[in-house]
Amino acid sequence: MELTTPTKLEFYDQMLKLQSKAILVHYFKGDDGRKALILDNTIFHPQGGGQPSDTGFICVTDSNLRFCVQDVRSKDGVVFHYGVAEDSSMENELEQGKGKEVILQVDESRRRLNSRLHSAGHLLDVCMRNVGFGHLEPGKGYHFPDGPFVEYKGTVPLNELQNKQREIEIEVNALISKGGKVNATVLPYREAAELCGGSLPDYIHPGSNPRIIKLGDNPGCPCGGTHVSDVSEILSMKVSQIRTKKGMTKVFYTIGT
Repeated sequence: MELTTPTKLEFYDQMLKLQSKAILVHYFKGDDGRKALILDNTIFHPQGGGQPSDTGFICVTDSNLRFCVQDVRSKDGVVFHYGVAEDSSMENELEQGKGKEVILQVDESRRRLNSRLHSAGHLLDVCMRNVGFGHLEPGKGYHFPDGPFVEYKGTVPLNELQNKQREIEIEVNALISKGGKVNATVLPYREAAELCGGSLPDYIHPGSNPRIIKLGDNPGCPCGGTHVSDVSEILSMKVSQIRTKKGMTKVFYTIGT
């Protein structure tokens, strides 16, 4: 199966939107046996960038058919909504449904938790710089509920990191208490770099237009994920552990409930 038209990512511009409409492009069963829907646009965030996927439902307009979305993935710009029809006897409606309108409903509690965890990871980057660890380059983040962390390229003596652990935590919670609106904007490369403190990671092509997340008054950062509407929604953060090994430093954290 070849699909060349990318799925429009509505959450890029409207991170708080939890319900929307789309057109069904394709329904199929993959080689792994999983069934999936492809739409012309989506508010479902696919797993990636250290953030788990959204879950929820997709319903065919003017029908009783509900497709339970259990996992969402993206490949070559096309978003695949994996799941099952609540009533398997109605699957033929999906098979013959190309061009039909569908209604998307994202699970709100899961989206909010994922957005809080992801936003907290970016705020941790800010605070690492603020306490004197600006030479540590942010690497991958793992913003899943079972053990979120941010990994940094570079090391610092472990005793120095541990001595700073409480300072990092105090700094983060001070920014959370202060709050600040969170915005996502797609910008030309030069403008994006200025908003991010003067430079962007090497993986972002100089001719591209990256999406930049701005958390309050703090420097921006390139990111394709979903985030809170205000920094205060993170509630609180605890730096639970810091590890350094083989040229990498990992900072583990949890957020308040």
